[in-house]
Amino acid sequence: MTRTAILSDIHGNLAALRAVLLDVESQKVDRIVCLGDVVGYGPQPCACLDQAMKFDFCVLGNHDSSALFDPEGFNIAAEQAIFWTRTQLESGSDGPDASRRRMEFLCKLPRTVREGGVLFVHGSPRSPTNEYVFPEDTQNGKKMEKLFSLIPHLCFQGHTHVPGIFTPELRFLRPADLAGGYGVSNSAHRLMINVGSVGQPRDGDPRSCYVLFDEQVVEFRRVEYDIEETVKEIEAEPELDNFLGYRLRDGR
Repeated sequence: MTRTAILSDIHGNLAALRAVLLDVESQKVDRIVCLGDVVGYGPQPCACLDQAMKFDFCVLGNHDSSALFDPEGFNIAAEQAIFWTRTQLESGSDGPDASRRRMEFLCKLPRTVREGGVLFVHGSPRSPTNEYVFPEDTQNGKKMEKLFSLIPHLCFQGHTHVPGIFTPELRFLRPADLAGGYGVSNSAHRLMINVGSVGQPRDGDPRSCYVLFDEQVVEFRRVEYDIEETVKEIEAEPELDNFLGYRLRDGR
């Protein structure tokens, strides 16, 4: 039985990533995987990519893609941040070889990974890189029916930064409702599992979030980190909107 730590949406937040990886070490996992958006928003894209390259696999997120190509649908702060991020990746202070490795890593990221009945994406099973699935989408029966029709058994995803489990009965189960984990061993039961965000949570809880998965149970983990360290690093970069740091304090 493989025990997997599933991370997503690191967003260049090295302080958060280090805290999460320290927690992962205590959980005796067999591997670490990432559901994309390693970069974007945060002040340490190069260091976060260097960590992600050590994971067992990583899928492509929309911010990762936008670091390579022009962003679409980004607000002004996000667009400015991704252009700054691209500059950091292309002209890293540790030389052209390191920059090339990072860019090649991003270029080779798959949009999906499937292992038996388990699908790993950034956005959704229908649009793996870009489609959002929010808790309120449980009110949109047609959308959810289509998404669940594309899932073999489990679909792990990120993108919204809001952790929880979507069920075919159009329920959204939040981590606070799942003390002790949630059983997923019934292969006939389809679920979409949003693992939340390491680097920029948006569910009102400023702690980083990730998931442990051992093929039988899904467990959400919340991890405190030094938010002010990241805030100060963002404030020190004139091309990053300070709001990207301040919002971390509220988990919004």
